[in-house]
Amino acid sequence: MSKIQELEEQIEQLRLKMYNSYGDNPYGTQVLKFSRELDHLLNQLNKESNISLND
Repeated sequence: MSKIQELEEQIEQLRLKMYNSYGDNPYGTQVLKFSRELDHLLNQLNKESNISLND
């Protein structure tokens, strides 16, 4: 599995966790935590995608 595919899988799993957490408590700290982690993974994916495009 490529690095990009791994990141996409992690993003999808974290996105589901965030949605479920939002459903449980939209104002909870878990939603913010998952959102920040998701931002980090999306930035990594963007970086990896740019690297692979330049190769």
